[in-house]
Amino acid sequence: MTKEDIYKLDFEIDTLTDSIRNTISGDSFKTEISLLTRSDLKTITKTKGWLFNWRNEFNQPGREVYKLTITNNPDVVQGLISFTVRTDHVYMFLLESAPFNIGKNKLYEGVPGNLVAYACKVSFQRGGEGFVSFESKTKLIDHYVNILGAYHFGGHLMVIDTIAAKRLVDKYFKPE
Repeated sequence: MTKEDIYKLDFEIDTLTDSIRNTISGDSFKTEISLLTRSDLKTITKTKGWLFNWRNEFNQPGREVYKLTITNNPDVVQGLISFTVRTDHVYMFLLESAPFNIGKNKLYEGVPGNLVAYACKVSFQRGGEGFVSFESKTKLIDHYVNILGAYHFGGHLMVIDTIAAKRLVDKYFKPE
């Protein structure tokens, strides 16, 4: 991995919800997470307000890019996450809420928490015991420690351990 491949993540966890919640009505909506497709990329561009070049991320070998959508509304992407599964954990490269889910006038809250919980779930499923790591921007290190239960391992490295991962997975992925 080259230096330019390492992003320092700066997503803010607005609130940990059971799914995602409409900020106007307060209603919660069930979500689905599925692999991003090439055709999805038509609507996920900088001209449509997305901050990152998700087409480039989608084309990176060894990375998996997933989209969060509301159940029965698969065409509206609420957020995206990119990660790779390593032998002992999941490493998150990028996470971004849809442009309409950012800032004080966001439409839905809970998107970043939902995506991080998914990375933890994948880690459990693929033998990483829930461990997830990522690089954080300095100003958000304490935020991730307090909200996600992540550990700061020095520099910008953050790690979510098994206990914190289980808490997130249990919150967002309740058995049906």
